[in-house]
Amino acid sequence: MKLSDHLALRARSIDFAALGFNLPNPDPILRARGGRIEVYRELRGDAHVGGCIRRRKSAVKSLEWGVDRGPASARTGKAIEAILAGLDMERLIGDAMEAVLYGYQPVEILWQKAGSLIVPGEIVAKPPEWFHFDADNALRFKTRDNPFAGEEIPAMKFLLPRQDATYQNPYGFADLSMIFWPIVFKKGGVRFWLAFTEKFGSAFSVGKLPRSATPEERAELLDSLEALIQDGVATIPDDGSIELVEMAGKSASADLYERLVMYCRSEVSIALTGTNQTTEANSNKASASAGLEVAEDLRDGDAEIVAAAINQLIRWVVDINWGGQPAPRFEFWDQEARDRIQAERDKSNYDAGARFTNAYWMRAYGYQDGDLADPAAAPDPAAAGATVSIPGKPDQTRQDQATADPASDPQAAFAAAPAAGQPDAADLLTPALAEPADAQVGQWVAEIEGMLANADSLEQFREQLLARYSDLPAGDLVEVMASALAAIELRGRADVLAAANAR
Repeated sequence: MKLSDHLALRARSIDFAALGFNLPNPDPILRARGGRIEVYRELRGDAHVGGCIRRRKSAVKSLEWGVDRGPASARTGKAIEAILAGLDMERLIGDAMEAVLYGYQPVEILWQKAGSLIVPGEIVAKPPEWFHFDADNALRFKTRDNPFAGEEIPAMKFLLPRQDATYQNPYGFADLSMIFWPIVFKKGGVRFWLAFTEKFGSAFSVGKLPRSATPEERAELLDSLEALIQDGVATIPDDGSIELVEMAGKSASADLYERLVMYCRSEVSIALTGTNQTTEANSNKASASAGLEVAEDLRDGDAEIVAAAINQLIRWVVDINWGGQPAPRFEFWDQEARDRIQAERDKSNYDAGARFTNAYWMRAYGYQDGDLADPAAAPDPAAAGATVSIPGKPDQTRQDQATADPASDPQAAFAAAPAAGQPDAADLLTPALAEPADAQVGQWVAEIEGMLANADSLEQFREQLLARYSDLPAGDLVEVMASALAAIELRGRADVLAAANAR
């Protein structure tokens, strides 16, 4: 016995269930009814059950989905995206979610050739009752020729989404098993409620005749009473009478049936949607919010079951066409929740001092060109006496060097008229600002030339370029631009001052 081998097996245990041709479904509801899964399918005819099932499926279908390439190549990622786009994904998601209701759901794949690739042409869900598991937890198809042991399932032929499947119970857990008895009791309660309503919904009619009345006269009176109940009119003898009698306490009895039915409805809602607070009238805002959180947990669990099945399909497609290469991953996400979390994170980072570029906003939130203002545009410093805040910290040393005369007053340097043959302060400041800018731009040009020389194709060069400059390393350039903006502001103020002194 190797450490990598199973020691505890049904074949070696005292599990008598393994002595048969197949492993029976341990679901207690199905075992009591001969393993007929049709009893669960009948439950879906209930209006409340059907509504809860549609709501649960719609919650998963409303999520965004896509393929994360991960370590897979760009070619593989694009091929998988094209294959999934050619499938009826809404139907596939709905079929895979049947595993939540019945515990397991076999889904057959019909492979076909598309160009140079082998791809799934059609994916069809098959009735779970056609299949069972053997003592080794392997799925087998029950055929007419072999109804007990069944036939072995070929590899890469069936997807098998399951809910909470274990070694002891490979059939998984069926959510419909939780609502079997509530639906039975609900149907019984409704049946008795209808009988009660038919019997006590209207007043009893009592006819009175003299003791000397003949049987023929009594029969005639009974017919008149029946006509009275149905048509509201009746004929009686002159010496007879009719009395309408209301039953006392019938409203309390009717409430008993109603409470039973509503209790069963609540149990169904809790079992299938996680809460009844959003559907019943006695809920409040706090309880409804808590209920929605539980429903989201159920939705995410259902989405994981579906995603696991689709990722298994993607893994098989990659293995068939490209060997053992890394496979992309299929995933669901709630875009609204993701945007909310990202916005909260960005706000926290902004409050901590981080500043983002327009490229980041466009990439993260999908803004288009023209949606965002130019962050380099300086506001009007003279508007309402506002104080201008310039991002970055200017290099004061360079400014002092450029405005050396007078060195301590940059505004005066810009205002002073240059001597003959001497450049003004702006001319002195320009090379000082251009020096660091040229260094930054030169670094970018060198990096881009290196990428272009090493790239094997234009597509590879584009990917390298996007990966390197998705967020431009513009720290030094921002510093230079801040210095230039400060110099422009000072020169503008100096011009205004000089014009005022000349008047």
